[in-house]
Amino acid sequence: MFKFDEQKLKDLGAIITTTEIKQQPELWAEAYEIYKENKENLDKFISNIGEKHGQFRVIFTGAGTSAYVGNSIVPYLNRKNDQKKMIIEAIATTDIVSNPYDYLKEDMPTLLVSFARSGNSPESLAALNLGKQVVKDFYHLAITCAPEGKLAQMTKNDEHNYLLLMPARSNDQGFAMTGSFSCMMLSAMLIFDNLNEDEESSYVRTIVEMGRNVIERKDEVHKYIEGDFDRVVYLGSGGLGALTQEAQLKLLELTAGKIATGYDSSMGFRHGPKSFINENTLVFVFVSNNAYTRQYDLDVLEEINADQIAKLTCAISVENEANFSGETFGFEKEYANLPDAYLAFPYIMFAQSLSLFVSVKVGNKPDTPSPTGTVNRVVKGVIIHEYEK
Repeated sequence: MFKFDEQKLKDLGAIITTTEIKQQPELWAEAYEIYKENKENLDKFISNIGEKHGQFRVIFTGAGTSAYVGNSIVPYLNRKNDQKKMIIEAIATTDIVSNPYDYLKEDMPTLLVSFARSGNSPESLAALNLGKQVVKDFYHLAITCAPEGKLAQMTKNDEHNYLLLMPARSNDQGFAMTGSFSCMMLSAMLIFDNLNEDEESSYVRTIVEMGRNVIERKDEVHKYIEGDFDRVVYLGSGGLGALTQEAQLKLLELTAGKIATGYDSSMGFRHGPKSFINENTLVFVFVSNNAYTRQYDLDVLEEINADQIAKLTCAISVENEANFSGETFGFEKEYANLPDAYLAFPYIMFAQSLSLFVSVKVGNKPDTPSPTGTVNRVVKGVIIHEYEK
């Protein structure tokens, strides 16, 4: 994505992360093929739970970026699914492990959907074991990138378990989760969305096109960081609002905290968090394709822009009937009917690319951004305490 050769990227400590961001559209196509190969068995696995128990819970879980997968897609999936049969929730493994009595229900049949890059995080394994310990009728779907990981090894396909492995290259070797995040999110969307084959194919083809468009326009992304700034805010609504947490985390991780970050919903930002904005702040808003919701995203953009305090106020948006009057990283109007949950894929590629550029700008190495080594690719130092019901 940089105008550098391979050796220069290696010198910058950026070649792994650069490659892993750029290859995502290819990985999405691969993930779709893997999903199609598993679709019949996955449908049978999930439908059998409903036939046996009636209503059941689906808990999307993970830690950090893996937790944000569920946060970003639950609003959309609950609207698309019959909640009398399936209640879909997003609960981080870190919450389940520390407070199982608040989140696990003994008498409620539960399908735990684990998102994990390596599958070796202590919380992932502990959440699975707690589910087995606490819930009477417990099922597990592991969506993971590492076949050799402990989570994959613990999940053998049978009546109560299903293992879905992501494309091999999605097991990011860089510090930050990029392709692992987006591939796991796409797979979960396809599994739990009620789409016919033509719709699935169309949506995947569209996000691949939009992702490639982000790569082609890398110079436009880079221009947003040319001046001096030390704060970045991401805003959005609904599932795109949840996606802002992952967007800001990428920047926080890759700069090792040298850039202060914030995130919020478009409407919620006014209620205090807006105080974060000063003359050194870049504000990006993930604009919804939903005509009603879009109004609120545009309102906050116009308001912040009119305040004339932030260094930059920018919409990440598909061109539509109503648009922001200021700076916009825009996609063609032909994508105006794409649901927000699928817009999340090119939108997060924009945020990942921006984070990569800022990391290099502040003198960090994106592939190994933590100079102290206190933050690691797979979390260390977690003590799992024994739980007694």
